[in-house]
Amino acid sequence: MAEHRSMQRAALLDAARSLLSEGGTEALTFPALAERTGLARSSVYEYFKSRAGVVEELCAVDFPVWAAEVEGAMALGEGPEGKIEAYVRRQLDLVGDRRHRAVVAISASELDAGAREKIRAAHGGLVAILAEALRDMGHTEPRLAAMLLQGVVDAAARRVELGAEEPSAVADAAVAMALRGVRG
Repeated sequence: MAEHRSMQRAALLDAARSLLSEGGTEALTFPALAERTGLARSSVYEYFKSRAGVVEELCAVDFPVWAAEVEGAMALGEGPEGKIEAYVRRQLDLVGDRRHRAVVAISASELDAGAREKIRAAHGGLVAILAEALRDMGHTEPRLAAMLLQGVVDAAARRVELGAEEPSAVADAAVAMALRGVRG
């Protein structure tokens, strides 16, 4: 019984990822989850009490996986600049991944304060690693610089999602911005 519930929960989360990546937060509804999984709508409520509960669970499951991929890429980077470049490029590589699209959709949704705090804490671990690389470069405000650099990554991810430019060109520009600022 426990294994069945676990499989159903995983199927609901997978359906939620698909719905979020295809249609944003508006697409994530209990009727849509029920349709995607073949469950009765009332059964969906047995697993999650609200849409925010689904979103919070997705964050708890997906963000650590996504963050580990970025962290792993940074670990392979040579020196502080290599780590920063890996931080930017790996995040932009993940833009097409359903987990990333779901996390982006989630960030725009109506989460309660507790869920937002969990996301901030998880994201804080990545920012801390980036701040360490910036500190190693001699940056006097590494945490602030890391937060601003994440803003560059977020803007670059939106450009990739729009498809306005070639993803590799966006990644190159974001890396140049990260390492050299507006000097180019």
